Amino acid sequence: MGFYTLHPTPYTLFSGAVSISGPEILIPMSFFLVAGSVGFSFSPIGRAIARRLGGAGPDGEAQREVAALREEVDQLRGELAEMQGRVAELDDLHNRLDFAERLIAQVKTKGALPGEK
Repeated sequence: MGFYTLHPTPYTLFSGAVSISGPEILIPMSFFLVAGSVGFSFSPIGRAIARRLGGAGPDGEAQREVAALREEVDQLRGELAEMQGRVAELDDLHNRLDFAERLIAQVKTKGALPGEK
């Protein structure tokens, strides 16, 4: 036998393909696994994972972006608090208007307006 074993199947009879089985398959699998791991480690995702595993934080650009987003959130929270205050004032004005309308309606029904006789 040799390193490769030929299994006679209809496919191998026409194409001349060789089937590898047994422990011999571990050599090419190991090669492709190592080659793929090395290739992945040089990709941007692999480098980011390596930085995280090494204990390094995000890069400077990401930190600046996070700081800018925090400032924007703080600004929006301030605007939200201001709008909530305005809503409270508007609600108070609405209640006063309702009270004034009810008071005017009472006066009209009693006929107590001056000038009406």
